[in-house]
Amino acid sequence: MPERKQGAPAAATRETITGADWYGRDLSGEQHTGVQFVDLDLTEATGTGAVFTDCTFRRAKFNCSRYDDAAFVNCTFVNCSFFEARFAGCKLVGSTFTRCTFDLMEVAGGNWSHVALPGAELGRATFSDVRMREADLTGLRCEGGTLRDVDLSGAALQGARLSRCDLRGSDLGTIDPREVELAGAIVTVQQAVAIAVALGLDVRAE
Repeated sequence: MPERKQGAPAAATRETITGADWYGRDLSGEQHTGVQFVDLDLTEATGTGAVFTDCTFRRAKFNCSRYDDAAFVNCTFVNCSFFEARFAGCKLVGSTFTRCTFDLMEVAGGNWSHVALPGAELGRATFSDVRMREADLTGLRCEGGTLRDVDLSGAALQGARLSRCDLRGSDLGTIDPREVELAGAIVTVQQAVAIAVALGLDVRAE
């Protein structure tokens, strides 16, 4: 399991819930702290303002679920499925994802700073207007994916594969183009100039 930022261990849980069927459940306003969820079915669940803190999700199904202004703070996700899940304006600061799938997942707005997504396959996911400062995105596979207007300040992106990825509007200041695959990535003119400068080119108007 990937280490959290600065080596902080995952929070210890004090309760375990196994095999719960929360299919289509409205989680709005619920709060859960220090709970380990095993084989939880959250398919088509909704959760406006739901709060999960220091929780662990193992083999949970978030498929087709919708969360608005919810929080999953310092949570651990292991072998979870996020097929067609949508997070709008949500806070996932400090959370860690291991061997999860993200096909057609959509993240709109919110704060995902300090998350750990090393090696995650996000080529079929969409992130827009999201804060991902100092996130661990090493080895990220996002070929053909979308990371638009994403704040990647201080993010670790060594070995990331971003070919054909839509990166327009995102902060690429910490990307070393010699360590990241960018062939065919969609960027703005300003971003292209920044990448060229990072490669040591002397960019001039004429």
